[in-house]
Amino acid sequence: MKYDYILVRYGEIALKGKNRHRFEDKLVQNIRNVLKSFENIKVLKTYGRIFVDLNGNDSVQIMSQMKNVFGIVSMSPVVKAELDIEEVKAMALTIMKELDPFPTTYKIETKRPNKFFPLSSPEVTQEVGAHILSNIEGLKVDVHHPEKTLRIEIRHEGVFLFSQMVKGMGGMPAGTSGKGLVLLSGGIDSPVAAWSALKRGLAVEGIHFHTHPITTEESVQKVIDLAKIVARFSGNFRLHLVPFLEIQRDIKEHVPDAYHITIMRRMFYRIAEKIAERQQALALITGESLGQVASQTLESMYTINHVIHTPVIRPLVTMDKLEIIDIAQKIGTFETSILPHEDCCTVFVPKNPVTRPTIRRAEFAEQKMNFDLIDEAIKRTRTITITPNSTIQAKDILFTDVLEAF
Repeated sequence: MKYDYILVRYGEIALKGKNRHRFEDKLVQNIRNVLKSFENIKVLKTYGRIFVDLNGNDSVQIMSQMKNVFGIVSMSPVVKAELDIEEVKAMALTIMKELDPFPTTYKIETKRPNKFFPLSSPEVTQEVGAHILSNIEGLKVDVHHPEKTLRIEIRHEGVFLFSQMVKGMGGMPAGTSGKGLVLLSGGIDSPVAAWSALKRGLAVEGIHFHTHPITTEESVQKVIDLAKIVARFSGNFRLHLVPFLEIQRDIKEHVPDAYHITIMRRMFYRIAEKIAERQQALALITGESLGQVASQTLESMYTINHVIHTPVIRPLVTMDKLEIIDIAQKIGTFETSILPHEDCCTVFVPKNPVTRPTIRRAEFAEQKMNFDLIDEAIKRTRTITITPNSTIQAKDILFTDVLEAF
């Protein structure tokens, strides 16, 4: 079946009142961004609906790209008929004949936002249904449990007919709720946190702390690959790569072993807050899950948070590991996250990290540290913009000076 349009439906946006148009416009722009590689695609907005004019493009390919756009609740490939009942009947019959697999039972659902159309919704359903039954043998109507449902929407622009509904990601269009900076490690949790923030409308950038050459370039490549996967849901993903080795050495030299993780994360937060300010991000985002590891107890979070004023969003804080893994598998980050490449957190983890650190003891542990290293690390931070099809390699970032830096 050759389709004319993709009909896009959205959910929460419809409840936004006077601000609704802003959310709709952002969703339209996000759809255009993910479809920019296709020729002659047009994205059109009408009241309560968005249409993608296919202009000869394949509907399956287009919808596979649009599945990753937050804000879309569902979508359907549709054919368009003029506002004429005879043309609607002919088009409906064509659609039914080409269904694969062909059903034995069906029903018709008609909506009529265009109240100027001369027939009511029940009248359209009756006429179209009678036409189909008289031209297809063996087909029966079942209004309760049909194998297929033919849907008809009568709008001012024309009549749209479809039988397929493809579920979307839901949520809010990315970029409608401000910007956040996610602390992106190479683990399972932080990419899921980034995805969760995107789903609620945040524009998200990433920050990663590496200790190359103590850790391998493969560990940095792993984070770049995770960023590429996250970029499928946002179009692109900006990643800030912070050299953390000198700070890590300073921690190892001056901080008691039990407080290594606590102080390391306090330094993460200090640096992340400064970079967030430069990027006009209003929150930090982490993949912390309450009680999962020593640095994720409530006492640890409180002590670590104390060094910054920026809000910290923790989308996964009440989830257990199996729930997080389930999402990671669904969004495609899990297999990359479990690759055995160590990051700075795993390499320098002490044997017995403190689980209930206090602010007073953390501040005492930091007394001999060189805080000038924070500005030095920010100065040497590399920033790259990653798309789903990026070919950026870690070695190009770690060993050359051609990329953008602060």
